[in-house]
Amino acid sequence: MNYYELLFTTITTEDYQQDLLINALGEIGFDTFEEVDFGFKAYIPTADFNEGLLEQTLSVYREMFSFSYEIMLIPQKNWNQVWESNFEPITIGSQIFVRATFHEPKPEFLYEIVIDPKMAFGTGHHQTTSMMLQWMLENDFAGKNVLDMGCGTGILAIMASKLGALTVTAIDYDPVCFESTIENAQLNNIENITALCGSKEVIPDAQFDTILANINRNILLDQMERYSEALKPGGEIYLSGFYEDPDLSIITDEAAKNGLSYISHKKDKDWVAAKFVK
Repeated sequence: MNYYELLFTTITTEDYQQDLLINALGEIGFDTFEEVDFGFKAYIPTADFNEGLLEQTLSVYREMFSFSYEIMLIPQKNWNQVWESNFEPITIGSQIFVRATFHEPKPEFLYEIVIDPKMAFGTGHHQTTSMMLQWMLENDFAGKNVLDMGCGTGILAIMASKLGALTVTAIDYDPVCFESTIENAQLNNIENITALCGSKEVIPDAQFDTILANINRNILLDQMERYSEALKPGGEIYLSGFYEDPDLSIITDEAAKNGLSYISHKKDKDWVAAKFVK
């Protein structure tokens, strides 16, 4: 699969304005973001790129601040090089260290997750991943059946297993993510992760104790009813990939319609990760 790389140069001193652009692009098919000096890069599969839709989406923000972009075709063969030159390890306090295979291990961390990236999976969205991992450290996964929606590299699924989950079902619509999750589970000697390729339609007819979904607002809204159906009474669901304003209230309202009660949320810049209970 080939990708388009769009280099956005933003003329703004406000970080949140760049985040607004990233969020909007994520809702029209862009799945990877890399921060660079004076802007960011956004990536989208060539088959999903619609320049007319892009311009329509960006028109609102052109009235708010100035920016420009350039488009470049990126063949798939370059993705490993892109990862190795840009991916940085993720640390969560003194407990979790997420690294790629080309980084040195740090045995002083209680939990280490190793991934072998095949393409960039959203290196600009470390806030959402970090907050989800923080939630996981604060809650009990021992002996539970866990569903990870939009699993990407499988980081959250692997962490759930390391925290003692009985079974983990990891789902992503992207075949590269599906294959990467399987390979990364093997890298971490994890045997209780079942990876599935698809979306809400492939969620097993089962009841889960915990659901993790770090995707984006529109997909979460679309899949909320199915999440509730798959979650046991008293089960916990953690949602991320959206902003505090106005997304959190929209997500909370939809969750309530499906029997999911808001508990609390974490915030990093304008990104949010929220906990709900059925």
